[in-house]
Amino acid sequence: MKKNMYSLMLSEGVVRAVDALAAKQGTNRSNLVNQILAEHLSLVTPEKHVRNVFDIIEQLMGRQDFLLFSQPNDLTMSIKSSLRYHYRPTIRYEVEMYRTPGRTFGQLKISYRTTSAELLVDLTRFFKIWMRLEEIYVAQFFDDGAISYSLENGRFCRTFALPHDRQYSEEQLANAISGYIALFDEMLKDYLDGKYASLTDMENRYVAYLNGGAQII
Repeated sequence: MKKNMYSLMLSEGVVRAVDALAAKQGTNRSNLVNQILAEHLSLVTPEKHVRNVFDIIEQLMGRQDFLLFSQPNDLTMSIKSSLRYHYRPTIRYEVEMYRTPGRTFGQLKISYRTTSAELLVDLTRFFKIWMRLEEIYVAQFFDDGAISYSLENGRFCRTFALPHDRQYSEEQLANAISGYIALFDEMLKDYLDGKYASLTDMENRYVAYLNGGAQII
């Protein structure tokens, strides 16, 4: 939703109240006024759309072993999970959704802190296997270059996009994001636990997820 600059005449009392509420919600005056007017007129702003998606993700993943955090009017959500690995290091999944979606509508940033060389090697191996599985099974459903990856300095990033000529409702989008993260987290933990006897076992689990009606992103 494109934004332009307009001048409004507001009473000082209204401005003070708006600024106080904006500070409480971690946003600014313009964003809050835009949100209030949009809700009054039954319009869905990008912030409201993202909030709706995040609310559904919280409902879906809050019942699982995840710690979720987001702020009103924020375009990011943090999801934390503890790895079953010696001292139980934390891995964080940060979902970022773009105000103005294009070929991609957001990205997933996966970060971790560890001084264990062994764990770093295992994580890197898993990320490469994951990218290979996606290249084989889902890359064909997206425009060329829509799905991209980066792996550096304790962070693995992957863009989110919609398949060719597809549109998802807010509920479908939330299901796709939460399902993707839940599967990634499950397979990562099982990989580190040595539960996969071979790469074929990992591939079978990934394919079973896709065949179970998963909405891909």
